[in-house]
Amino acid sequence: MTQSSKIIGEKGFERTLYRLAHEILERNKGAGNLALVGIKTRGEFLSKRLALIIQEIEHTEMRIGYLDITLYRDDLRDNFNQPVLKGTEIAFDVTGKDIILIDDVLFTGRTVRAALDELVDLGRPSSIQLAVLIDRGHRELPIKADFVGKNLPTSLDQNVKVMMKEIDGQDSVIVIKEE
Repeated sequence: MTQSSKIIGEKGFERTLYRLAHEILERNKGAGNLALVGIKTRGEFLSKRLALIIQEIEHTEMRIGYLDITLYRDDLRDNFNQPVLKGTEIAFDVTGKDIILIDDVLFTGRTVRAALDELVDLGRPSSIQLAVLIDRGHRELPIKADFVGKNLPTSLDQNVKVMMKEIDGQDSVIVIKEE
């Protein structure tokens, strides 16, 4: 049996993105040197939405890109299936930029570590800051988000599912517990 609880609904999702955008702009004193880089798949859509909000606030075009961390994962050798590559898309030089790395859920930190490895292979950013919609704890690596939409303490037998209109037809965050 599965139990699920909706933690964030559609309006809360939108408010959270606007708050994250404002926090990013405040800490960086505007969008001048910023570039948003989403970790595929949901981080890609979150970065697109944050870019639109920041463009609306700052009246400036945002640099935006997407990372496919598949080949940088530390569990790749444990998976005997052929990895499915979604392709990294970054059409600007990351060197000297203040990169906002974006993902949906921060859990063990391993996805972020892989993304950091890939980013520094592409150049030398001035800074890399991490923005996540949900921080659920249970870190295995010393990684901490700079911008968090919602801290959501969970147990290890729970899963956090971020649903997005672009993929799932709705915006919400759900905690699922298998029993």
